Amino acid sequence: MLVTEFKLYGTQDQFKRIDECIRTTQFIRNKCIRLWMDEGAKPKDKRAKIGKYEFSAQAAILAEQYDFAAKLNSTGRQAATERAWASVARFYDNCKKKIKGKKGYPKFKKNIRSFELKQSGWLLSDDNKKICFGKRKPKDHEIGWLKLKGGRPLTQEHIDNTNRVRVVKRATGYFVQFIIDVQNTEYVPPTGKTIGIDVGLESFYVDSNAEVVENPRHLSKSEKRLKLLQRRVSRKKKRSANRRKAIARLGRKHFKVSCQRKDFAVKTARCVVKSNDFVAIEDLRVKNMLKNHCLAKAISDVSWGMFKHYVEYFGSKFGRTIVKVNPSNTSQRCSNCGKMPNTKKTLDVRVHDCEFCKFSTCRDHNAAINILQLGLSTAGHAGIHAWGDSTSTCLHVSVNGQVESLSQEPLVPIGAGISRL
Repeated sequence: MLVTEFKLYGTQDQFKRIDECIRTTQFIRNKCIRLWMDEGAKPKDKRAKIGKYEFSAQAAILAEQYDFAAKLNSTGRQAATERAWASVARFYDNCKKKIKGKKGYPKFKKNIRSFELKQSGWLLSDDNKKICFGKRKPKDHEIGWLKLKGGRPLTQEHIDNTNRVRVVKRATGYFVQFIIDVQNTEYVPPTGKTIGIDVGLESFYVDSNAEVVENPRHLSKSEKRLKLLQRRVSRKKKRSANRRKAIARLGRKHFKVSCQRKDFAVKTARCVVKSNDFVAIEDLRVKNMLKNHCLAKAISDVSWGMFKHYVEYFGSKFGRTIVKVNPSNTSQRCSNCGKMPNTKKTLDVRVHDCEFCKFSTCRDHNAAINILQLGLSTAGHAGIHAWGDSTSTCLHVSVNGQVESLSQEPLVPIGAGISRL
C-alpha cells in the first residue's frame, strides 16, 4: 500500500464546495450512527438487524431525502457509511476481546476534516498535474478542476491501482491523497549488522553500539511562540474575523510542529533500518504511559509510537527483520553476566555498575544491549518483518507481554533533565 499526497490549488468557491462535501460526509456518518443507536435502544424482539449493508442502503435513502446529500458522489456517500460501520465494528471487537476500560462506543463527529471517493467521481488530466472532482465538464455544484503540486510523480500503474482518493483540510490548506494498492518494496544490500534500541526522554534513543541520538524537543522549542499565539486568540472577540485569523495562525504553528516531529521520526527510522539487517526495539504501550501526568507532554513530544511505526514500515519495505521485545527489567539486568541486582536501581541512577562482574556502562546502553540479546534469542531460527503485527515478533512468536506503565520500566530520573523537556 502506497499513499502519495499533493496540495490542491483552486478558487475560494471550489474550496467552499470541498467544505460542503466534508460536512455532507459528516452528516451521513452521524445519521448512520443515529440509526444504529435507535435500533439498539429497542427491545430485542422488535430490534432490526443493523449492519454494513443497512448502512449502505441508508446512504441512498439520505440522498433521496436531502438535496445536498445527493450532490455528493455516490462513492463518497458509501465511504461515509463505511466510516460509520468501522466505528461500530471496532466497538464490537473491543467488547468481544473484553479490553479494560472504555470500549470505544461510537460517538457523533463534530469536526470531520476529510472526505473520500472510490474509483469514480474523479479524474486526472493527461499530464497528471490537475484533478477534477466530477465530470470532465463539471456542473455548477461540482468542485471542478484543481491544480496538484508536490508529492511523487504519478505513473499509469499508480493511477490504475488507486483504490481511493481522500481530500483533507488542514491548517495550511487542502490536500489530496491517493491510496494506491501496489507492493512498496525496495532492494537494499545487506549490511550484516544488528542493533538494539532503547528509547528515552533525555535522549531520543541509545543503541547497543553506544551511539546516542539527541531528543529534538520540537514542542519545547516552539512552546513560547505557541503560548503567545494562544493568548492572541483568547483576546480576540468571539465569532469575529480577527479571531478566525488568529486561530488559523495558531493552527499553522501546531501543524509545523507536528510536521517537524514526523520528519524527524521518518528520517531516523529510515536511517536505522537501512543501516542494519536486524533491529530490536522496545514494545512500549505509550497510551498507558501517558497516564503519568508529569511526563505525558514529554512522551507525546518525543513520539515513540510514530518512530516504532516507521521502523516497522521501513523494515517491510527494505526486507529487514524487526523484532519487538518486552522492555521490562532491561535496564536492571546486567547485559554482561545476565544477573539481576540485589537492590533495584532507582530512577536517579544513570550508570549501570554490576555488583557481580563489575561491568560498568551507561544505563541506557546496558538496556539497549539487553534488548538486542532478547531480540536475537527470539529470532534465532527464523524471522519475519513485524509490519502490521500487534505484538508479534518472529514467526508468530511474541516476547512476553508489554510494559503498560512507567512503574515497570524507569524512563528518566526524577529531577534529571525534566526541567529541560
